[in-house]
Amino acid sequence: MKVVGFTIVRNAIKYDYPVRESIESILPLVDEMIVLVGKSEDQTLELIESIASSKVKIHFSIWNDQLREGGHVLADETNKALALVDKKADWAYYIQADEIIPEFEYDSIKNAMVKFQNQKHIEGILMDYRHFYGSYDFIGDSRRWYPKEIRIIRPNLNIYSYRDAQGFRIENRKLKVKDSHAYIHHYGWVKPPESQQLKQLNFNKLWHNDNWIENNVGNAESFDYSNIDSLSKYEGKHPKLMHDRIKKMNWTFNADPSKKAPLKYRFLQWVIRKTGINIGQYQNYKLI
Repeated sequence: MKVVGFTIVRNAIKYDYPVRESIESILPLVDEMIVLVGKSEDQTLELIESIASSKVKIHFSIWNDQLREGGHVLADETNKALALVDKKADWAYYIQADEIIPEFEYDSIKNAMVKFQNQKHIEGILMDYRHFYGSYDFIGDSRRWYPKEIRIIRPNLNIYSYRDAQGFRIENRKLKVKDSHAYIHHYGWVKPPESQQLKQLNFNKLWHNDNWIENNVGNAESFDYSNIDSLSKYEGKHPKLMHDRIKKMNWTFNADPSKKAPLKYRFLQWVIRKTGINIGQYQNYKLI
């Protein structure tokens, strides 16, 4: 079985993305790792070049910032990276620059790829998500967070990245997928408040016009993490690759886990966790 990973990255240092940890977390699962590095304003390229693995294959790109609305530039870059994946591979494994695959999930992921390798009607494999927010101690548990998403796809079916690169499509329809029942840790909402605010000011330009950004993000020097609807205390483990970052955390975030979304929404979230049925919520795949 051949598995090729792929990702995109730009300005990882400026916006404090854990992209090195992200790439290193996927290397045990892939035979080759395509990294498409966009022209950056920092030393992102040097950071990627410092990863000591012959699996890492670096390619270069210039982002088309004219594709500003709707985050389409992210899908455009993802499709560029996907086009570099060997079409003879059994699976293409996509990871974003703020996602880490925990080492305690490797066996479940490998087992899923092996199990479905020859079941060609299966076009992708789902991952479950833990979305950390504010610090490494809390995860978002309301319906604003996507609970599952496709991260493993067939590289030879003309599958393409959809909308803002959250998911994938084939022939303008949803992919037929199976669930790996393994977790990805998403750390995009855990960084110093100053870095988070800088990211929000710049990243939202990929979706919205300047008036929206001024009204919704503002020009504060640091991000206000308190504007969140519902969090749970995380009692589990973090990937070993994140331990150094966690030790270096230099800001304080406190949350009240008893503050919860309405019971109706908590029940619906519980249903999808237990059954995979996503009642009344957008679902970017067809689970079979």
